[in-house]
Amino acid sequence: MTNPAAPDARTFRETPVSFVRRSGRMSEAQERAWTELAPQYVIAAPRDVAATSVLPGSAIDPAAVWGRDAPLVVEIGSGQGHAIVHAATSHPDTDFLAIEVFRAGLARTMLDADRAGARNLRLVEANAPEVLQHLVPPASVDELWVFFPDPWHKKKHTKRRLVVPGFAALAATALKDGGMLRLATDWEDYALQMREVMSSAPDFEATFEGEWAPRFDGRVLTAFERKGARVGRDIRDLSYRRIART
Repeated sequence: MTNPAAPDARTFRETPVSFVRRSGRMSEAQERAWTELAPQYVIAAPRDVAATSVLPGSAIDPAAVWGRDAPLVVEIGSGQGHAIVHAATSHPDTDFLAIEVFRAGLARTMLDADRAGARNLRLVEANAPEVLQHLVPPASVDELWVFFPDPWHKKKHTKRRLVVPGFAALAATALKDGGMLRLATDWEDYALQMREVMSSAPDFEATFEGEWAPRFDGRVLTAFERKGARVGRDIRDLSYRRIART
């Protein structure tokens, strides 16, 4: 019997994840997407201990995955893919990677991408910090997007938020010199936390003046954003540039 206290014992995860993985039945079309479209769109991340983990040492070669050298944009928490499918179809000369843990959302993304002919999009079903740490090569990403992450608004849950100092360090590792980190949320407290975290991140500089950045015009207006505005929540954007490595 393995001693869980042994020095070489593997832990499930050292830090809380920023999501609760919900299970649910997928539609027939979504099931078909996994059978027929996943070979084209999904990057099969080697797993560590957890179902959404990424095994250390699993870095991809973007040129091999996409079949070309092109700018790379990564979106964390792509949901049903509305924003990234629109971006991929609008910018065919750029490569896109969607990170999401909800399989039904990834299936919907594949269906929409296939319908739109977006061949420059790939998806990975995994925990985003582990993707940045183990799957995406250092200094390979031109833009990193985090739009409307789960706010974890209860005080006891804020430890689950994605944008914390450790995340800023991972983002800095993944981004190229001069690469952009773009954030948006409709939750004021989280926006303030994001700004505090990023203002203290030594590898980034703000690209805006005043309290908030202008709305990123590359972000398509989704039903989720409309809903937030409809109930009176202000949408706040932030944008930061990766400072050149010395």
